[in-house]
Order: sequence, then C-alpha cells, then structure tokens
Amino acid sequence: MTKKTTVVILLFLLGGLSTFAQVDKTLNPLITGVPSLSIAPDARGGGMGDVGAATSPDVNSQYWNPAKYAFVEDAAGISLSYTPWLRKLVSDINLAYLAGYYKLDENQSISGSLRYFSLGQVDLTDVNGVSQGNTKPSEFALDVAYTRKLSDNFSGGVTLRYIHSDLGGGMISDMWPANAFSADVSAYYTQTVTGSGNTDGRFSAGANISNIGSKVSYDKGNTKQFLPTNFRLGASYLHPIDEYNTISINMDINKLLIPADTATTVEGHQKYSDISMLSGIFKSFGDKDFLKRIQLSLGLEYEYDKQFAVRCGYFYESQLSGNRKYFTFGAGFKLNVFRLDAAYVIATSQTNPLDQTLRFSLGFDLDGLTNLVK
Repeated sequence: MTKKTTVVILLFLLGGLSTFAQVDKTLNPLITGVPSLSIAPDARGGGMGDVGAATSPDVNSQYWNPAKYAFVEDAAGISLSYTPWLRKLVSDINLAYLAGYYKLDENQSISGSLRYFSLGQVDLTDVNGVSQGNTKPSEFALDVAYTRKLSDNFSGGVTLRYIHSDLGGGMISDMWPANAFSADVSAYYTQTVTGSGNTDGRFSAGANISNIGSKVSYDKGNTKQFLPTNFRLGASYLHPIDEYNTISINMDINKLLIPADTATTVEGHQKYSDISMLSGIFKSFGDKDFLKRIQLSLGLEYEYDKQFAVRCGYFYESQLSGNRKYFTFGAGFKLNVFRLDAAYVIATSQTNPLDQTLRFSLGFDLDGLTNLVK
C-alpha cells in the first residue's frame, strides 16, 4: 500500500483523529464508522472553535441545531461550503456541504442538507509493490428536517438522514459499501435579556442529539460499527454594544454516545460489535473516562450592522480521546443577498494535520434574490 492508502486507513479506523501518530497508552479514542459526519462543514461555526448549538440562527443551522430555523429571520436560504481536509498531508481530500431551508409560516420550517466527503484517488499495490489500479473512496449523507415553534421562546426539530459510505470503491476485496439511516432530535431556547439603557441582550441555549441510527458494516454484517451518535449542548449570549455593533460569546460541549471498546481478544471485539445502538447509548454513560470524553468549544463573534463579522475560537479534546486542540479564526461579510465566510485553523501542535485547515461558505438569501430579479 502507498502512503496515501495508509492515511486513508488510519483516518477511518481511528475515527478521523488529528493525532493518530500518538498511539500509546494515553490514547484510547472512541472508534466510529463514517467519522466524516462529525466534521464541522461551514465557515461560521468553524471560525468559532466548532460552535453552533445556540448561536444565532443562520442558513447552516442544519448541522449544528436544526431547531434554530424556527427563529431565522429570512424566509428562505441556501449555502454551499467547501473544506480541503487534512491539507498538510494530502491535497485531494475534501468536504462539500450544501444546506438550505424554507419557512412554511411564522412557526414552521423545513430544511435539508447534502454532505459529500471525497478521499481523492488512492493508488493500490499488492505486497510486492505491483500496481492494482486505483480507487476513489467517498461518503455522502442526505437529510431533511422539520422544525416548529412550540412557544414564543422555544422550538424543536426532527431530522431524518440517509448515509452511504464506500471506502473500497469496488476495488478492494472483502470491503463493501455501507448504508445506514439515522435521526436527530434538537431543541432551541432564546430569550431577550433586559440590559442597561436601551440595549437588550439575548441569551440562547440549544441541544442536538444527532446520528441516532443503525450501525454500519463494510463486510456484509460480520462486524458492525457505531455511527458517531453525538450529544451537543450549547449556550450563547449576544450583547449589543450600540445600534450597529454586537458581540456574542458562545460555548458548546460534545459527547459521543457510544461505549469504549476495551476488549483484548477477538471474541471480545465481536461482542462489542454486537452491541445494539440503543444499548450503546446507555453504556456510554458508564464509561469510567466519561469526563475525558467531553469536547469543549468556545467562540467569540463581533458583527457590525449585520454586514461584517470577525470571529475566533478554541477547541479542546483530551489526550485520551484524540488530543485535538486548536485555535480558529474567521471573517464574513454580507452584500445584498449573499454572504461569504471563511475560517482558518491554527493547531497548538505542529504535528497536528488539522493545522492550516481552511473553510469557505457562500450563502444566499433566496427571498431577497427573488425580489432582486423581479
């Protein structure tokens, strides 16, 4: 196998970890199938340390918390995001993400997204170094969500998702494409907070349990892997400095709802593989390293007249779970009916392949665009 093939295998077997080179007793990550589902797709959330459960609603809320769409201002929107992934290691792994929503009325909205993750071209060789051709592994997920206001300050949402993962590309024996279905359950609360003078802030909280669904198998059911079922909980406070300037502080915590595989024998690994999705969720709360499994994200956003924004953030993960630690920076501007955002990752370790990761998002206000062309 080539260097590129090795990168692909490690990326997926270790659940997309950034520091997979540090394989020692202090590293015991939770292994999932289709780890690309956990990659933050858009530049706004990516610029704030991967935060989004309770931030103000926008067109890319589908990934972070679809329940926020019930409180979005514009009637309809669509966004395209692009991320060159692990660009320090290889040049052709990337994530493309398309999201959009439509408000049915003041209380209801529908939304959806399409995520496509390409691992580029992988050259295959046998044990003697003879070329066996090449393959292009990829994964995609398609989802739709329905969101409704349940009160003036609270909303809920339900998402259904289809997932397809093809790591062999038809060229690797004993590896078949995997398919799965999953659901998300989300909630969002927002409340005006009376401040001094004429300025009123806004406190928001959000939660999203994502990828609750069937397990995936690449060997026709002999072994099965959990989807990255995740619990995201966030809080946000937006403070208006004056009529044109606002600043918000945002925080998310994440916990994968899957148990750790502590088996040391083939039989033990098989028993782990046979654990059902629902049992796995309950077993995850019994993990002796529960607190070390929690990821923390902090983000700040400054916005001028809802037209220009600068952002920064920090993402923390314990060494046990993968040791991803990095700062993020981002900016965005809005002109008429479209918005462009960009984000950049600066890892705290030079050996971290997430270092220098870029994200780009281009969003459109469809209602405004319709009025513009009339």
